[in-house]
Amino acid sequence: MTPALLKRLQAAQAEKRPVALLTQLSDGAQALWPEDAAPAPALEEAARTALRDDAAASVTLPDGSAWFVHPHNPALRLIVVGAVHIAQALVPMAQIAGFAVTVVDPRRAWATADRFPGITLIHDWTDDAVAALAPDSRTAVVTLTHDPKLDDPALDIALRSPAFYIGALGSRRTHAKRVARLTEMGHDAAAIGRIAAPVGLNIEAVTAPEIALSILAEVVAARRGAALGQRAAPQMAA
Repeated sequence: MTPALLKRLQAAQAEKRPVALLTQLSDGAQALWPEDAAPAPALEEAARTALRDDAAASVTLPDGSAWFVHPHNPALRLIVVGAVHIAQALVPMAQIAGFAVTVVDPRRAWATADRFPGITLIHDWTDDAVAALAPDSRTAVVTLTHDPKLDDPALDIALRSPAFYIGALGSRRTHAKRVARLTEMGHDAAAIGRIAAPVGLNIEAVTAPEIALSILAEVVAARRGAALGQRAAPQMAA
């Protein structure tokens, strides 16, 4: 890799821009897609697929040239609003799945290092915290507090972001009230429709760990573009 290309790759990583490094195996020629044009539509499609799937690939073009496609994506992130029992189960699961997790809760008695060892904790008000974290297209945001004073400001910011998943804990009745409040905050039906609520796949979850599992499953399904099952039943644990 040339110093100039390395500098461009490092800049893309610093700016959290997804790029794919294309390397021709015969002579080592390289390009950085999408900043550089791919030499063939098939290679462009392979780069797009590699970024989507977070998986490298080898491609042989119609002219016989062989290429290696190496995706460089920003880290997957999960922002959890609410240092509740469900969060205590969800956080380690999400870490195992490859997410960098941040827990946001201004209630310092809840968001402690003892309850969330090794996790980034933010005690700012939820809208300020989520805005500072700047959710991008590789970020999921989940609100778990059951408190509109904490959940709604975070959802307001998340809905104005390209976050790939936004979920909120609570029953359908709770969500109906939430929809009314978010509408008053200026969000239309299409925007509010991005919220997965009740959060999580319907696996008849009851306990906090089971609800956490259903949430993570739905986050992964959204990330992978999988067909989602029936919406989850109302949750009670917190």
